[in-house]
Amino acid sequence: MCVNLTNIVELEYFALLNGNYSLNKSLHLCTIKSKNIKNTIMANVKDMMIRKPSLKYRDVREYEGKFYDWEAGNHLLKKGMVVDEIFHPLEHDIVFKKDLQVTLRDGVKIMTDVYLPADTDEPLPAIIAWSPYGKNSGNADRFKNLFGLLGLDQKRMSGLQKFEGPDPDFWCAKGYAIVHPDPRGIGRSEGDSTMLGTQEGQDGADMVEWVAQQPWCNGKVALSGTSYLSFSQWFTAAERPEHLVCMQVTEGLTDGYRDMCLVGGMPDYVFTGGIQNNHEGFGLREDVADESRQYPFRNHPLWDDKCARVDRIEVPALVVASYSNVLHTDGTFRAWRQLGSKEKWLRIHDNLEWQDYYEPKYVEERLRFFDFYMKGINNGWKETPTVRYCLHDMKGGNKIDEPATAFPPVNTEYKKFYLNGMTRQLQNEVPATDVPALYFCESDAPKASFYLPITEETSFVGYPKAHLYVEADGSDDMDLFLIVQKLDENYNVLRQFSIPSTSPRTHDMLENHGGVAKYSGAYGRLRVSRRHLDETQSTDIIPVQSFDRDEKLQRGEIVEIEVSLAPMGMLFHPGETLRFMISSQNITGNVHPGVLAYVSKDNHGKHIIHCGGKYQSYLQLGVLG
Repeated sequence: MCVNLTNIVELEYFALLNGNYSLNKSLHLCTIKSKNIKNTIMANVKDMMIRKPSLKYRDVREYEGKFYDWEAGNHLLKKGMVVDEIFHPLEHDIVFKKDLQVTLRDGVKIMTDVYLPADTDEPLPAIIAWSPYGKNSGNADRFKNLFGLLGLDQKRMSGLQKFEGPDPDFWCAKGYAIVHPDPRGIGRSEGDSTMLGTQEGQDGADMVEWVAQQPWCNGKVALSGTSYLSFSQWFTAAERPEHLVCMQVTEGLTDGYRDMCLVGGMPDYVFTGGIQNNHEGFGLREDVADESRQYPFRNHPLWDDKCARVDRIEVPALVVASYSNVLHTDGTFRAWRQLGSKEKWLRIHDNLEWQDYYEPKYVEERLRFFDFYMKGINNGWKETPTVRYCLHDMKGGNKIDEPATAFPPVNTEYKKFYLNGMTRQLQNEVPATDVPALYFCESDAPKASFYLPITEETSFVGYPKAHLYVEADGSDDMDLFLIVQKLDENYNVLRQFSIPSTSPRTHDMLENHGGVAKYSGAYGRLRVSRRHLDETQSTDIIPVQSFDRDEKLQRGEIVEIEVSLAPMGMLFHPGETLRFMISSQNITGNVHPGVLAYVSKDNHGKHIIHCGGKYQSYLQLGVLG
């Protein structure tokens, strides 16, 4: 029996998405190979992409850093060389291979730089740092002062590091090659740039295999980096390149829709539009912000393509996460839960990803991980606790590196705290009657708070969720922003800088917002018309919206919603108070300074939260035993 090609593509598409690879065998009866079908599917997704001219590539220091005018080829960087006065002098001789050409499977040529120790000709394991920020961006004008502005000690770095990537000065001395590609469409690399998805994953996999074949590589390749250098890893590793040995991820989103473009179903295009400004080149670039407008629902093939299939990843993984990063937290924890790797570790830190990534203690930890898997050194790595979590005290007493076998720890019990609209308290029992809590969206205080007084030492850890009955009076939709905060003995809201900066200028920028740099508590948000739950993914602990429809509210209609909040670990002392707030305003503010915060255009009139009686609204929290 022969099957129509269109039907084959559709069947194979859903088979790939659902992991049903047995379907492929029956399709092969039609003599069409799975690889060809996948390429056809990918071509269809490419046709759905919105393309615009790339921002003009600037062959200047602002983009390429100090080496922009160096000729292609081999250069010796001598010990003692100062790349820039803000960094430490090179501590070792390094061979710098500039502008090597790598040919991808479709013939597109991309440019890459390689750093090697100068004191050996032996083939070495290699670490790739993949991102669109420029292969010499660590010392470029637009990046080099950023860490210092946030209070990080830039003398920890040599200036050779790619922005958010490993420092060649350290890693070459430890016997590793460091590889800095410019992806397709970036800088002087050929082609049109994309953001996330199968194309980037295949390109990254091609890069892994190219590196493995080079005479300076021993065939073992790893991935490392933070932010974009992390979420590109999910897509590359999901392609299962043969020579990828392991990966080290420090905070990286996994779902372009849920984690970046339409968080909570809200059309927030500002950050996406901003990050696209880094896609400089000579070709076209994918405009993901416009795609968010064109394709508003999660069940579109383009968004499926931008969701990393982390369940396909098999290599050992060291995953580093935090509770506080409004951009990366949910995606990193989701990846950890779904990761297919049998050997995986999770460490949850209490500060900014950059600070943690370049902290000497954790650089050495990363070295132990790579040495174990890339060099076969028996250094006891497997004795590392599977999970290490932290508890935020918010007053300087954070607990870090707490060992566990799972997250949340196995002695965590989830408890429901019911909203009382009369007393505005959180309590163990359902209030007998419904007394709604309400606020006016256009008022000076568009929020409703509920308190839980703490009478004994308590640690809340795990995945919070809110189960609410809500009503809109004056609109057919609601954008809700939720947060769990800590109040001190005098009911002051406690916030924690996740950066070490004591600069007045930095504090001015972060006074009212902060995003990734200032932690206020476990946060969540939901556009109520997109409340429908995906029954295949949702659990009693973590609700997951399908985001595949709009269900507008009727006047007087009370609807039941579930909202997941970011994972948390927070320590409370007697006399302190847990505050649960529901608001029509964006509580956490902007992602980082210079990026406008999302402001809802759909909140009008009055929001009503029904509490009690048949409306059992509650906040569910994990309590550490």
